[in-house]
Amino acid sequence: MAHIQHQTMRRVLRREIAGTIGLLTDEQDFTEMRRYRTFAFDDHTTYLQQVESLLRTLAAQGSHTTVALFDPEEYAEFCAESGLEPDAPASRSRFTAELAATGSTVLYDGRPLDELVPALVDEAVRKATWEYATTLLARIGNCASCGEDIGRASFARASHLLSRIIDTAGRGHLHLVCSVSAAPETLVAVLHADDDLPGTKCLDASEALEFSTVLALGIATGSAGGLVMRTTAADATDRVYGWRLREDNLEPLTAAEVFDAYCTDADSGDLVSPESGVDYCMPPDLGEEGERTGHTH
Repeated sequence: MAHIQHQTMRRVLRREIAGTIGLLTDEQDFTEMRRYRTFAFDDHTTYLQQVESLLRTLAAQGSHTTVALFDPEEYAEFCAESGLEPDAPASRSRFTAELAATGSTVLYDGRPLDELVPALVDEAVRKATWEYATTLLARIGNCASCGEDIGRASFARASHLLSRIIDTAGRGHLHLVCSVSAAPETLVAVLHADDDLPGTKCLDASEALEFSTVLALGIATGSAGGLVMRTTAADATDRVYGWRLREDNLEPLTAAEVFDAYCTDADSGDLVSPESGVDYCMPPDLGEEGERTGHTH
């Protein structure tokens, strides 16, 4: 009887243990892992099917499972730095545990993998963008004239501007995109906000941090950049408006400029038909005239 009780308790305890699965999302990464003798799979499609089946089984058992992006190159570097044998399941488990703590993960919520994988890749891109922008900000250093930390002052200014944008936005769902020109490619951050309580907006703290960091990089480096906002409310026309970044300030775009930006294909430059029921307009006044909180010389 005691043995049965212990088994039952272990089953209950197992349901309270969170797990992480390292996923090889594309066939090239999968092929690279096949060079390891202990990697049991030889077909990427079958591998994905088996992972999805395992995720469904764990979910049915009440387990909390996250999915992490498994990168073979990062795995090889991890093994080399840690003195681990890469051709060993235990080493892959160690690396996956590291991903759970420091990597990009998404919670398995029952979605099929063909929907979950894009979300996982997006999360990885977001994390890489934030880390890159943070590194560049830290490298700028102090102002030669006044000794102020330029990156820190620019981040404070960016956070202030974001607060003003959210405060002056209309009700409903907000979708805000910030793009800043930076070598080797443009950095993009996205922020969503929704009505929580009357007069307040509910923000994701991670998104807000990433957004402010990318905007701060544009301010600190004087890079070309811009912000576009789309507001959606149940009983109102969607509104789209935006600003261009000028030093540490935001300059309103005209309705025509917003229309051109929204209705032009970024890759081909061809015109795209405007959406029906969307109002391309000037942004609200941020109440910023004459006000500066960032580094200004």
